[in-house]
Amino acid sequence: MEKDFIKELINLVKNSNIKSLKIEQGDLKIHIETHKELIKAEVKPQKKEEYKHLEVLPPSEDIQEEEKRYHVIKSPLVGTFYRSPAPGAPPFVEVGDIVSPGQVLCIIEALKVMNEIESDVRGRVEKILVENGETVEYGQPLFLIDTNV
Repeated sequence: MEKDFIKELINLVKNSNIKSLKIEQGDLKIHIETHKELIKAEVKPQKKEEYKHLEVLPPSEDIQEEEKRYHVIKSPLVGTFYRSPAPGAPPFVEVGDIVSPGQVLCIIEALKVMNEIESDVRGRVEKILVENGETVEYGQPLFLIDTNV
């Protein structure tokens, strides 16, 4: 089972009302459980010496403070983040650009489909939180927009 698949399962549990998820596939067992401040995921093959443990901690206080100051554009799906419409083309937006509602900010490719992500507010792009070509998760912050311009 791939690491990305396990991350998707963790995000599924984190972004839903599911409290616990157990999956067994052959020799592999996965148990994901949510708590108020910490999400724990255990990946246990039948052999105890191959035990792995993953923890996803809540965002740091710095990111939480920035999210209070700025409007956050989050990823609506899991996929690959692209800043421009094609390789070699200029990015849709740069830090400092003023954006309007409906303006395309990026593309997220999921299952070979290119999904345009648009701004839902007017403001200045303060920070681009993801690098071109990175995999993004559902609900992951992508852009910080200052709406006080």
